[in-house]
Amino acid sequence: MTEVADKESRAGMEFIQQARGEIKITNITSACYSWKREQPISNGLHTYSHVNMAITKVETDIGVTGYGVGRNNPGENALRMQFAEQLVGKDPTMTEAIWSKYWVPKLYGRRGLETRALSSIDLALWDIKAKLAGLPIYRLLGGYRNKIPTYVAGGYYAEGKGLKELQDEMTGHINRGARAVKMKIGAVPIAEDVARVKAVREALGPDIKLMIDANCAYSYNDAIQLAKRVEDFDIYWFEEAVQPDDYEGFTKLGRATTIPLATGENEYTKHGFRDLIATQSIAFLQPDARYTGGATEFMKIAAMAQAHGLAIAPHGDQQVHLQLLGAIPNAHILEFYPRGLNPMFGQIYKHTPDLNDDGTVTVPEIPGLGCDPQEAIEKYRVA
Repeated sequence: MTEVADKESRAGMEFIQQARGEIKITNITSACYSWKREQPISNGLHTYSHVNMAITKVETDIGVTGYGVGRNNPGENALRMQFAEQLVGKDPTMTEAIWSKYWVPKLYGRRGLETRALSSIDLALWDIKAKLAGLPIYRLLGGYRNKIPTYVAGGYYAEGKGLKELQDEMTGHINRGARAVKMKIGAVPIAEDVARVKAVREALGPDIKLMIDANCAYSYNDAIQLAKRVEDFDIYWFEEAVQPDDYEGFTKLGRATTIPLATGENEYTKHGFRDLIATQSIAFLQPDARYTGGATEFMKIAAMAQAHGLAIAPHGDQQVHLQLLGAIPNAHILEFYPRGLNPMFGQIYKHTPDLNDDGTVTVPEIPGLGCDPQEAIEKYRVA
């Protein structure tokens, strides 16, 4: 345990022993960061030249500090600070009360930036609660396992990346321990993407899981055409085939292909996942705790999915989701962004787990969520 983590754990134990009553939030700040990728990457609809993130810091009157992760964009930043101003003086352990107070559709909205802003605050509050208990969040929330199977997210489109370069990238992930990989589709004609998927499967061989991700690039008709042409390549799942609100499209696609469907990174709260489950077409639900409502909603979504026999495979930042997956029995697999996609890998958080040789990632045994930032990112602060 680090000196800082040990200090915060002792502060939490002292609070419990003294039974002081309420803890109070004394300050909430949000720091925004941006740094350039070594090479821009593209998915089915978007190109990314930079990594952008925001870290929310919640301070308390007993010296325990929580950190939550979100996105750096103007609307989310403004709403996060609007919420923050109203939270000073509140008890950070009252996560249900705080979540309910600020998820008010008539005042802020049902989906989108409002819920994203609340998500990063909620994650910071849970970080505080776990630090008070002196436990990793996965143990505080129930504790199910301390190693999580992982897939490496890659296979983006990039300038100069042909079939050979794509194959080399994907086999490189396997050589570094991955047992499952994901590639992008949807930015080029269907026949060209079919050739890309075929080339990757040939390079990987039959024993490695291969996922494909369209990032909402298709109509349901085009998604069906693509699915039919890649079914023979043993696709583990077809992710975000159509727009996130096209529940009927997911239903039609699910009936037309044998490939399991995955989606949910652009879905919000337990209500949205209730509607996704109702399509009876999604095998892998992909909540992103940075978007969908923080740890509070993530755990409810996971329980609802478990009741329907569905797996949780969250989207995005592995640091945010590793602890949450360790808490639930229906955690299926963790999305992992390797060093090549983020030049600051290992320099963002104080504790950065890497891939194990067996393709898993070990949950850090440190109090909290594990998103305490390093000083190294301060030079990339933009707001």
